[in-house]
Order: sequence, then structure tokens, then C-alpha cells
Amino acid sequence: MFFRQLLAQDATLSYFFGCGSCHAGVAVDPVLGDEQWFIDEAARQDVKITHVIDTHVHADHFSGGRALAGKTGALYCLHESNSSRAKFPFAPLKDGQRIDVGNVVVDVLHTPGHTPDSICLTVADKRRATTDDAAPWFVLTGDTLFVGSAGRPDLAGKETEMAGQIYDTVHQRLLTLAPEVELYPGHTSGSACGAGMSGKPMSTIGFEKRWNPMLAMSRDEFVAALTETIPPRPAEMARMVAFNLGA
Repeated sequence: MFFRQLLAQDATLSYFFGCGSCHAGVAVDPVLGDEQWFIDEAARQDVKITHVIDTHVHADHFSGGRALAGKTGALYCLHESNSSRAKFPFAPLKDGQRIDVGNVVVDVLHTPGHTPDSICLTVADKRRATTDDAAPWFVLTGDTLFVGSAGRPDLAGKETEMAGQIYDTVHQRLLTLAPEVELYPGHTSGSACGAGMSGKPMSTIGFEKRWNPMLAMSRDEFVAALTETIPPRPAEMARMVAFNLGA
């Protein structure tokens, strides 16, 4: 397996990983204008980009997902709940769906809260496994769980309800992963997508369980804290969402 992390504009973290021996790669959350970086990395690894995945319809930046998919012939993927909103065709992802990329296995987790369509991706390497059902090596958490914080819950206009959803999905889906699973978020400090996040671009499930202050709270405490510390909305949020939906 190869793995690359890109610190893009507005403290956004994008990812490119895949199977070098099978010449296939997956791009996650590319920012518009960064398409050439992924194309160059694919050439460097001698792989074809087969899937481009956005973990949700972004509200803080213009996604480069469709542009990258168009340039490379890859499938552009979003959660299936966007089928009635998006003005373009895409490959719908379902909760529990598995994507095989050579010796790399990607499992889709639907983790609503930051947005209704938010997903996280667990990634395993079959060559590092002792059984056919490879254990996750790392998880890409999008804007659901950050290092030291959690995603903002207000983008759908239902702050309290969505904050509760984030709590439930974090505790029921992410924190059930093994403590050694590496955690790679969609943003680092300086992003408008959450408050109080660390500048460190990765962590582990175990470290976040021990040190992320949001994860030591009860559900009511978590909802109150998350709804009281919402950063200002991005200035061009409406235009970014419209663009990312193809409107």
C-alpha cells in the first residue's frame, strides 16, 4: 500500500492511497485546483486513479472531485443520500459497502452529523492481514471526528439534532474500532469546520479516546459543548455548496 496526505488550502487535508502492485489508487476529498498533484502522484506510483471520493458535500471549499474524476476517468463517489440533490451523475456509496482496490480494502461507514451525507472510510491492507477479513489499518474521518475535536453540527440548520447524531456515530461507529487504528481527519487547526481542533494531522482511535475532551463527555454535555462553540460560517458557503452539487 502507498499513502499520501496533502495539506490543501483552508487547512483542508486530502488523501491519496492505493495498491502499487495492482496499479490502482483512490483520491479522497481533493480541493479544486489540486487535481495535478493527484495526477502527478499517480504517475509517480505508476497507478491509475480508479475512485475519487468526497466524504460529504463540502461547505468550506470548492471540491476538485468531479474535475479530477473527469481528467482521469475515475468513478466520482458520494453517499447515496445525495442522489436527489446532485445535478450530475455519480457512483452512490452505501453504508457497509466495500471497495476493493487491488490489495487494499475500503469500507464505507455512513456517519451523519456534520452533514446528513457524511461518511468515513476504513482502509485495510490485505497483505498485512492474517485472515481474509483484513482489520482496518486507518480510518479517514472526514469532518466527523478531528484530532482533539468534532465536526460542526449546524450546516443542515438543526444544530442540536445533528450534534446528537455526531455523538452517536462517533461512539457507535468510530470508537468501536481498535485503539491502534490510525485516524486521519478532513481538516486540521484553522478550519471553519470545527472548533478547538489540533494542528496535528493524524492520531489514533486510542489516543483520541484518552485525550480528546469531547469524547469524555456524556451525550448531553457533548451536544451542549458542540452547539455552543460553532465557528462563523465560511463567507462563500452557499456558493461552495451549490458548486459542489453542480447547481
